[in-house]
Amino acid sequence: MNRWTRTVVAALTAVSLLGIPMLAGADTKDDANRLRASRATERYEVAVSGTSIKAGGGRVFVNAPLAAVRRVVTDYAHYEDFMPRFKRSRVVGKTARTTDVYLQVPILHGAATVWSLTRFEAPRRLADGTEVIEGRMVQGNVKDFRATWYLTPIDDQHTLLRAELLIVPSLPLPGSMVTGELAYAADKGVTASRGRAEAATVRVANTAPTTP
Repeated sequence: MNRWTRTVVAALTAVSLLGIPMLAGADTKDDANRLRASRATERYEVAVSGTSIKAGGGRVFVNAPLAAVRRVVTDYAHYEDFMPRFKRSRVVGKTARTTDVYLQVPILHGAATVWSLTRFEAPRRLADGTEVIEGRMVQGNVKDFRATWYLTPIDDQHTLLRAELLIVPSLPLPGSMVTGELAYAADKGVTASRGRAEAATVRVANTAPTTP
């Protein structure tokens, strides 16, 4: 290991130990700048190993700090209240590192309803400061169900939020049909979460004491 490499490694280690978010990659910055300007929600697809069905994703720029966004997306018991595509959401178990949530999600334009006992892990932090919150099916009426949130701090007051959903039905269905609905649900999920996080941030700002 040469001197330059040792210096870089030492610097990265120091950043990690201090808990300082590292700069997000160029793609993340491009996404944030584009979505900040447009206020739109973008849909996308993600290939998943072991299945021909792709996960459906949604991403959006949020005018709220990461902590405020985290409070919204981990409010599992109230998904049914503010996320249009979740029919039921009930916390049925909790430990220091996990939360078990019973979820119902209509698919195929309401023709069928997926239910899943989903175990959400505590947030884990990536090198760029992104927090990942993963939920995986423990029991359900489908082959697989996953819900994953990605919260990337752009600065102290702004966050890039992504959600990715995967459902593998027990019945053989065209992957494109399922993924399209999943991307729609992810879109609605991040959009609703943005609205809730931004509203909470405004309330906090309005109630903060003013300096004379």
